[in-house]
Amino acid sequence: MPDRTLRVCALYPDLMNIYADRGNLLLLERRCTWRGMGFELVGVGLGEEIDPDAHDLLYLGGGQDRDQQLVAADLATRKRDAVHAHAARGGAILAVCGGYQLLGHSYELADERVPGVGLLDLETVRHDGPRLIGNVAIEVDLPGTGGPRVLAGFENHGGRTHLGPGVRPLGRVLKGHGNTGSSGHEGAVQGAVVGTYLHGPLLPKNAWFADWLVRQALALDVGLPPLDDALEDAAHAGARTAAGL
Repeated sequence: MPDRTLRVCALYPDLMNIYADRGNLLLLERRCTWRGMGFELVGVGLGEEIDPDAHDLLYLGGGQDRDQQLVAADLATRKRDAVHAHAARGGAILAVCGGYQLLGHSYELADERVPGVGLLDLETVRHDGPRLIGNVAIEVDLPGTGGPRVLAGFENHGGRTHLGPGVRPLGRVLKGHGNTGSSGHEGAVQGAVVGTYLHGPLLPKNAWFADWLVRQALALDVGLPPLDDALEDAAHAGARTAAGL
């Protein structure tokens, strides 16, 4: 489908990029190129505006606490309306770890409650227990994927994310901790908006999920042309094994 172009906007790419999560953007670019599709990537930082109609996919990674606090103030004020408008028209969003927390109503950082963008019905609170760290695998059932599939990655978060009734979990924890360490759920999904704690980076370990995101972002009713995914399948198998599946 050479006439299609995936337009991606990376939010705060200089501040919200840990655990090699920039690899998520690289994988999207490569899979589009291999299929003869166009790929456009722009970065939007602090103090800059977002055009809610200019992008198919917004990407928000994780960051250190200090950087995340700077981003939270900017996202909840300058960019809030545009992010909501993007999602309302069916635009896709992938938010990882700190980015996932920022999609909710608020999260606790040290002794402060920091506002989120309020797109997903969830809140993240601090916890006296240990950080939730390690390889993780979850079972997800997304429309158009032919039934339950496994996402595998790596989690490292001190916050516990609690979902409200307005959003559903991304998946069921098979191995690892997930949102709270006890809920049995990981991540959150609402239409084409996905939040997750899975790092590693996520998409190179789960190429099928990257393709699902592209389809959602471009509102495609048909599947993408197949690729030789021998290496991608091996990466996914390795991630599953690391998680204990």
